[in-house]
Parts: sequence; C-alpha cells; structure tokens
Amino acid sequence: MAIKLKPLPYAEDTLGGVISKETIGFHYHKHHQGYVNNTNRLIDGSDFEEMTLVDIIRNSDGTLFNNAAQAYNHEFYWLCMRPDPVAVPPKLKSLIEKSFESFEVFKSTFIDKAATLFGSGWCWLELDLNENLTITQRSNADTPIIHGHKPLLVCDVWEHAYYLDYQNRRKEYLEKWFEIIDWEFVASMVKPENLAT
Repeated sequence: MAIKLKPLPYAEDTLGGVISKETIGFHYHKHHQGYVNNTNRLIDGSDFEEMTLVDIIRNSDGTLFNNAAQAYNHEFYWLCMRPDPVAVPPKLKSLIEKSFESFEVFKSTFIDKAATLFGSGWCWLELDLNENLTITQRSNADTPIIHGHKPLLVCDVWEHAYYLDYQNRRKEYLEKWFEIIDWEFVASMVKPENLAT
C-alpha cells in the first residue's frame, strides 16, 4: 500500500503570523511530499510495500529509513500546530510542571535545546521508557518511535521550516512557534494514566 501525504489540518494561509503561506507551501508540497514520494518509490515491489509507515521506519535503515522517518516526523509536526491558540489543558500543564519545575522552565528549556541543535533535525517532547517527560534533540531523520519513546510534541528545526520567514534567526522562529502549539493535540498523545491527578 502506498504511503499517503495526509491533508494539513488547517489552511496553508492561517499560520501567517508565525509561518507564512509561502513557507508552508514549500515545506509541505516540496519537502514533505518529496519524502512521501521517495518512500513509495523505495518500497515499490518489496516486502515493505504492505507495511504501515511506522512499521517501515522500525524495520528499515539507510535511505528508506531517512525518507520514511522524515515523512512521519513532518506529519507529526503539522499536527502540533493550530491557527487558533488554546491554553494548555490543566492536567497536561500539571504533568509538565511536575517534570520541569514550571511551565516557563519547560518552555525555555525546549526553546534552548531546539535553538542549539547543531545542524538539522527535530526537537521533541517525549515520554521515555520510564514514562518520564523528556526534551530530546534528534538530528536529521531520527525519531522517538525507534527508541521506544512516545512522541508528544515536535518542532522542525531544519532550515527549510523557517528560513524564508526568519533567515538565520532560529530562536525567534521557536519563540513565535510556541504561540501556535496545539496543546489539545499534545494532551491527546499522553496516556490517560499519565495525566491522572
């Protein structure tokens, strides 16, 4: 079965205060579509053809892994944003505060780690193997699912995610990006028992 490029959960021009329509169009239709196309080309006629995207990632390496993982990472990234800001749900905020002292410490730590990731990659909020929240820098196509971690939130810090809008000002992009996080989606990725009060 072919891997599909899923529709964006919002119109391309609705994140304009943070990410322009031009950036989203270039990022989604060129980069993300390219990873999907390459994955489909590489799995054509192979045992991978009947696998889900996640199973392809977990069972591949090299060029196939890089393209499949990038397709997955981008899909997750789009879901982490929304044009109409929402407050952090109280139970998620409590979990973040328990792990990082305060929400502001979490935010500054996340932005610092994303800003200082050398080269290209992703900054993730994950639940690790011990069900603890962790902020992780992952280079290139690395993704938490191959480490047994549960992804909750991701920011793309490849230059194509922000360069048209911010040039080399990655930290400015990150600070603005925090304004459009879909915290309801993030909360939905946490197991209910982790959000128990």
